[in-house]
Amino acid sequence: MSWKDYKWIIDQCRGRLFQVALGGRGDPELHESFEKILSYTRENDIVPNLTTSGFGLAKNHAALMKEYCGAVAVSWYRSPYTLKAIELLLSYGIKTNIHYVLGNNTIDEALDLLRGDKFPQGINRIIFLLHKPVGMGRKDNILSPFDPKVKELFGLFNREEYINKVGFDSCCVPGVINFSPNIHLNSIDTCEGARYSTYISPNMIMTPCSFDQEYRWGQSLKEYSIEEVWESKSFESFRSILKMSCPDCEKKAHCLGGCPIKNEIVLCTKKYRR
Repeated sequence: MSWKDYKWIIDQCRGRLFQVALGGRGDPELHESFEKILSYTRENDIVPNLTTSGFGLAKNHAALMKEYCGAVAVSWYRSPYTLKAIELLLSYGIKTNIHYVLGNNTIDEALDLLRGDKFPQGINRIIFLLHKPVGMGRKDNILSPFDPKVKELFGLFNREEYINKVGFDSCCVPGVINFSPNIHLNSIDTCEGARYSTYISPNMIMTPCSFDQEYRWGQSLKEYSIEEVWESKSFESFRSILKMSCPDCEKKAHCLGGCPIKNEIVLCTKKYRR
């Protein structure tokens, strides 16, 4: 995304937005206008947060993150540069999370790392992101709600020593509802797409969620303003799926049927699911 386009987005969001999460195609700290992006966001009373692989992370990047960011997440790529990036961020006193993609190919490792307390010390949280079959994501890595390992993993979060170390993306919420009954439902929220967040791609397509990669609900910000897209029939149709799903389930208000984009990832076995 160009600096000009990013500034145009922030100008529209001034006074109407709490935070932005920077990510996209590549590590955001390597953007040529990285410092301007962070400083301008803060100048407009919006908190910039970001996710990095850590591959090209340097001290000058960490210094800027310390000055401007609310939190920084490092993707768990199981590489020396992953641990080096975490160590660097922590040395600057930055609130640092780990983003851990949870799928069939990683659930055993997740159980082992959690039980053995093997994640790097000093981090703020391990944030579990549910694997989705989009982009390079494979269908055979989709977790099944019938898998006993899923019940085992989410069952850990009924215990204080584990729940105090973790967080979840909203795609995990059906799993939390169904397998972690000790978590108070008022402390979680389900899919926020088109409800209180949106995704804007580098080519300025705005859509409810980054996983709508076919832009089924997406519209171009080269043609419309952010407010116009937010109030559009396209975004309302996305909200309607959440409003109408699973009408007979007693926990509908906390789940809203789960993901409207990839129904197969929803960790639910209830008969009410519709």
